[in-house]
Amino acid sequence: MDNVKIDEVGYWSEVKLNIVREYAAAYSTIMNKQPEIRRHLYIDGFAGAGVHLSKETKEFIPGSPLNALNVVPPFKEYHFIDLDGGRAESLRRIAGARKEVFVYEGDCNGVLLEKVFPRARYEHFNRALSLLDPCGLHLDWGVVEAAGRMRSVEVFLNFPVMDINRNVLWRDPNRVQESQARRMDEFWGDRSWRDAAYVKKPGLFGQIEEREDMGVIAEAFQERLRDVAGFRFIPYPMPMRNTKGLIVYYLFFASPNETGGKIVKDIFRKYGNRGAV
Repeated sequence: MDNVKIDEVGYWSEVKLNIVREYAAAYSTIMNKQPEIRRHLYIDGFAGAGVHLSKETKEFIPGSPLNALNVVPPFKEYHFIDLDGGRAESLRRIAGARKEVFVYEGDCNGVLLEKVFPRARYEHFNRALSLLDPCGLHLDWGVVEAAGRMRSVEVFLNFPVMDINRNVLWRDPNRVQESQARRMDEFWGDRSWRDAAYVKKPGLFGQIEEREDMGVIAEAFQERLRDVAGFRFIPYPMPMRNTKGLIVYYLFFASPNETGGKIVKDIFRKYGNRGAV
């Protein structure tokens, strides 16, 4: 792992890894029992190096790619994408000689649309589970909408609260840099996030814009996943909190299938009951 940047992750990220791992195992089991499904894919758009360093224990822990590779029964194909060449090479070493593993060095927004999603077409009886877990506003809405319209792809998605709060959703929206607003446009799909995030109220000198609670904004994004992207089943997202109790991000799940939505809703509830939220 020399010269490879390894992410140090907190408890909330370890919870996320467990959630995705549990559902990936359930998903692969279901797909393997359906003879009409020709192949099912596991896709990781921001795969990292394959392992992480735990902030709590200071030990290496398996990342989502390694967890996926250990799922039984296995997926028919694995597609791991990372922008960093060192991390991509680490993924290749982890995959070893497994021919069903594909590693891409590049921007997942292009790689997914051009190379990976075409391998999961509904009409070809293929299906896919995709993890889209950026550390900030690095995911284009076009990818999410494409996945929803395919009807064959289920998605775990990181709604990056910290980046959004720090750079976009300021108390005075008129002070936000246009370049930061455009980043939010690309993630949200248009500038309707402004209407979702701010409500106009009367003030001493006319109307003022007051920012909504982040939970309200997350609900608006949930509606976009359903009404614009076309996903049919989107459980309420799981708020992932740091040690101070602040929400770091919301973990969304979106699926064309009711079964997937029910399973993930139960998994979210289980970890919520353990005090993970």
